[in-house]
Amino acid sequence: MKKVLTIAGSDSCGGAGIQADLKAFSANGVYGMSVITAVTAQNTQGVFAVQDIEPEIIKAQIDAIFTDIKVDALKLGMVSQISTIEAISEKLQQYQPDNVVLDPVMISKSGYSLLIPEAKAALIKKLIPMATIITPNIPEAEEILKEIGLEAAVVSLEDMEKAAKEIHKLGCRNVLLKGGHAVGEAIDVLYDGKDIIHFSSERIATKNTHGTGCTLSSAITANLALGFSIKEAVAKAKEYITVAIQHSLNIGKGVGPTNHFYTLYKNGGIIID
Repeated sequence: MKKVLTIAGSDSCGGAGIQADLKAFSANGVYGMSVITAVTAQNTQGVFAVQDIEPEIIKAQIDAIFTDIKVDALKLGMVSQISTIEAISEKLQQYQPDNVVLDPVMISKSGYSLLIPEAKAALIKKLIPMATIITPNIPEAEEILKEIGLEAAVVSLEDMEKAAKEIHKLGCRNVLLKGGHAVGEAIDVLYDGKDIIHFSSERIATKNTHGTGCTLSSAITANLALGFSIKEAVAKAKEYITVAIQHSLNIGKGVGPTNHFYTLYKNGGIIID
């Protein structure tokens, strides 16, 4: 069985972060492991507090995994401060993992900053060049462009394509710019340094989209570990997240989570009410 590692923050309500990553790994047929970078107090209504994990503990967690278990792919999520980024960068340089998926988590859906402003430059300099693929949404792409001196609003599909090409210049091998914040169809743009590929799906009318970015990037990670190409990994992950959103869960008083195991439950004859 392929082994996949997530390095990210914990979500106490289970819809995003480490918890969503592990669910998506399991649903996509790989064995999930975790390194926790921060503990958040959050629910479907918002993020209320964050406690960052000490860098030495983050490095110790990474050492514990890599010195014992082969990591077939790795996903990076919430890395909120410079010391966290530096600790992870040091260990990734040491262990040189294959298939690094970077989800540049910056702001929660409720508007809570999950990456301190002064850490943006460190993420761009230290982590983006290590990424097999980076998966920003439109606001995250705009923040990255702003950090490198390009004041550009990403509105149209053409804007997304241009932004993906600019982000690719920062050293990652592939860019998937997600179109969830755009108007109209949910079109994601993949740029591999040569070709632009569009992944389109009908926009689903639901408020329950908590953790969609974490879930999509984790599904891509699982697919890369399983040996799929970048294009195949993204296509399969897009299909997976679309179903998970279509059958999202109306949990809590705010933005509910996606249904990570819908297909497995359906195939198993389990009815989710």
